[in-house]
Amino acid sequence: MDWKEALVQSKVWLMLFSFLILVTFVISLSTGALPITIKEMLVTFSGAGTAQQELVLYQLRLPRMIIAMLIGAGLALSGAILQGLSRNSLADPGILGINAGAGLAAVFCIYLFSKANSTLFSSPFLLPVFAFIGALIIALLIYSFSWKGGIEPGRLLLMGLGFNALCGALLIILQLKMDPKDFQQATIWLTGSIWGTQWPYVWALLPWIVLLIPISFLKARSMNLLQFSETVPHVLGLKVESERRILLVLSAALAGSCVAVGGGIAFIGLLAPHLARRLCGANFFSLLPLSALIGSFLLLVADMIGKNLLAPADIPVGIVISVIGAPYLIYMLLTRKGVGMNS
Repeated sequence: MDWKEALVQSKVWLMLFSFLILVTFVISLSTGALPITIKEMLVTFSGAGTAQQELVLYQLRLPRMIIAMLIGAGLALSGAILQGLSRNSLADPGILGINAGAGLAAVFCIYLFSKANSTLFSSPFLLPVFAFIGALIIALLIYSFSWKGGIEPGRLLLMGLGFNALCGALLIILQLKMDPKDFQQATIWLTGSIWGTQWPYVWALLPWIVLLIPISFLKARSMNLLQFSETVPHVLGLKVESERRILLVLSAALAGSCVAVGGGIAFIGLLAPHLARRLCGANFFSLLPLSALIGSFLLLVADMIGKNLLAPADIPVGIVISVIGAPYLIYMLLTRKGVGMNS
């Protein structure tokens, strides 16, 4: 397949997933404990709906679905950047412990809020900052300990698993020191429930995603060059270490901000880039936007399944994604000879 055919194929997939997201959005908006028909939705959006329909659509479903789309795109891009940065097909912010680092910082923020008895630390606008700092610290530690004249995929994976376990243990210790109410909130977060379903959480997450996604797309050329041996990017004028640090910060910022609102949702950063790579190839100019769309679609579908399967009870979206992602990870490990990008 030449580059023209690959470009056409990428555009087709981009349009297809954009259409699937639109269809899923409409279906999810109309389904739930209180079904609302498309006609009733149009009437409500025109301002003539009942108070109950307005409450369900505007205050419950719309913010939740928008957050699901933003988180799906953010985590998928974070995973795609990590995979390109490390040339490791198993790199994912959830598996490598970056999500756990973000979660530890977010839960620590909740703990501080309960101790200080202040609304400052419970602000939805402050949580992403705490989570970003936690994600960045863990990402830098993993990167530093994995460096041995270069990044070895197997070493990166093992370091990530180790830090993931460490953050998990620290989370348990922190939870045990909380009062029952905060403990319950932290436990709900750990399941990957989109608990921040109010509009303030949308406004808190939106600036991060709107700012970071275009920056990530602008780094597609650098990521393509980083897939070659060390000499090629240098010859072409790329400042390799500087670009790696920027990409690492981008990945941590995307994962941290999404985790602060959506909780411990794993596997999106693994599934979406892999599916995108199978559909459009390894060119990051098309891989990054397609990964973002697939991530949004997957999390939107998972959220729709979670709220309808046992309605009126909700299954946390993180559990639904894990049911899909864990078997896929096992399949990858069983069918691949290695963990590099070209394995």
